[in-house]
Amino acid sequence: MLHPLIADPSATRHILKKFKLRAVKGLGQNFLIDADIVRKIVEAADICAGEEVLEIGAGIGTLTQGLLEAGAKVTAIELDKKLPAVLKETLAGYENFKLVEGDILKINLAELMPSKFKVAANLPYYITTQILLTLLEKNLPVTKIVTMVQKEVAERMTATPGSKIYGALSIAVQFRADAKIAFEVPPESFLPPPEVTSAVVVCDVRKPLFEVDEEFFFKVVRTAFAQRRKTLFNSLSSFGREKILASGIDGTRRAETLSLEEFAKLSTALKMQLAISNDQ
Repeated sequence: MLHPLIADPSATRHILKKFKLRAVKGLGQNFLIDADIVRKIVEAADICAGEEVLEIGAGIGTLTQGLLEAGAKVTAIELDKKLPAVLKETLAGYENFKLVEGDILKINLAELMPSKFKVAANLPYYITTQILLTLLEKNLPVTKIVTMVQKEVAERMTATPGSKIYGALSIAVQFRADAKIAFEVPPESFLPPPEVTSAVVVCDVRKPLFEVDEEFFFKVVRTAFAQRRKTLFNSLSSFGREKILASGIDGTRRAETLSLEEFAKLSTALKMQLAISNDQ
């Protein structure tokens, strides 16, 4: 190890004091101070020496250091303009580290990461969903996404049909990945401690299981869950009762009871019925 362990309360406090840093609430910053959690995240990412890893929000380099020590080639994106100077010192000497300053939602990721890569990140709670969908929807050569998110979001990502928390996010993630919660992370693992428990989710990215018009598929999903307490006949009334009946899916059911496969069947049938109607 080139430097003392960053994932340590005293080391983190020293770095924050030296650079006159404070956690920026608006950026969702909470600094990880638990070395065991860093180790478990790296293990969950199943890092092999020389693998390309994209880290979103390097902070002061806590998780980055763990990834680099495992042999990963880390490209880190950092939005906070105060942190590059910190990282230049905390990660000095690591030749397999590249820092990109900017907003993950505005950077051309296909250009930045053209070859197969994994993602490891402690995602800001306020923008978790946007970042996840950006990673999953752009057909990037990403193979695995290991993210620390709010426990509630982790549960929604991995929820199954019939659950009260199963919704559009569950389907968006599971459409393109096999997702599971690896472990929980208590508030005391951070400085300052957040008000919620976190969880690390591992998403093994794959091709969609069903061939659908993705834009139309997700339009149906979002519309169905927009009024989740209503039946499909009511939530999807804009498509027409007859078209829902033609899909073979019971229109008296609610969106939360439909599996991914049933949503695929429903969206395909609705699109076909709409095409027939337009031709007449």
